[in-house]
Amino acid sequence: MSKEYPTPGELFSLEGDVAVVTGGGRGIGEGIARTLASAGAKVVVAARRVHEIEAVAAAIRADGGQAIAVETDVTSDEAMENLAKAAVKEFGKLSIWINNAGGSPARLPMTDLKREDWDACIALNLTAVWVGIRTAAKYMETGSIINISSGAGFGPVPGSAHYGAAKAAVNSLTLTACAELAPRIRVNGIAPGAVPTEIFKIALGVKNDEDLAEVESQWNIPMQRFGTLQDMGAAVLFLCSPGASWISGEMIRVSGGAKPR
Repeated sequence: MSKEYPTPGELFSLEGDVAVVTGGGRGIGEGIARTLASAGAKVVVAARRVHEIEAVAAAIRADGGQAIAVETDVTSDEAMENLAKAAVKEFGKLSIWINNAGGSPARLPMTDLKREDWDACIALNLTAVWVGIRTAAKYMETGSIINISSGAGFGPVPGSAHYGAAKAAVNSLTLTACAELAPRIRVNGIAPGAVPTEIFKIALGVKNDEDLAEVESQWNIPMQRFGTLQDMGAAVLFLCSPGASWISGEMIRVSGGAKPR
């Protein structure tokens, strides 16, 4: 962008970028992967469920984009290393890394939580993010890392102490990574609010659209609706884009104005 005032198309274009999206086979990850692809990025869709990531990659290609699917367990250092290598081998470089994989369907008081459930939650929601940052920094010359946090990381969330603690730590990790990797790599995060993904529905015991509508009315979201996959994808696109080239070390809540609960 040589012009003093680039066009919106130039500000938010990801042409020439190569993006890895963990947990990209469904939910928020799928929304992010497809949004980045629509902006011109070549996308590597990663998750454990092969049929899901292959479906997302196929949908991107059907829309005229470029994408591959790489089976990945984010709790394995070796798998994460292989993921980065696959991106570079297929597309020649790595410039965007989205640490999206995570979640915990368990909702119960911390005093009732089993140690193995705590350890599993921390491994998936915190340690895997650290491994992702470290791996991306190893293979990325310049670029952007986005960590997907949660509103649970900003305040008390009774019944989700394990998940909230992990996401609060992700917020801290994002700030430190920003300081350590600058100016070569920008590191930011988004904290999604209520988005009715599969794991969200499981955690709240939502079984059908009628139940979902009732829950939505009870959440008192100022924007009067749940978030969408497109809402999350758009926020990530902004942070990855040239339009956010002086933004790093920020955690942006994307919650329709709702407070953590």
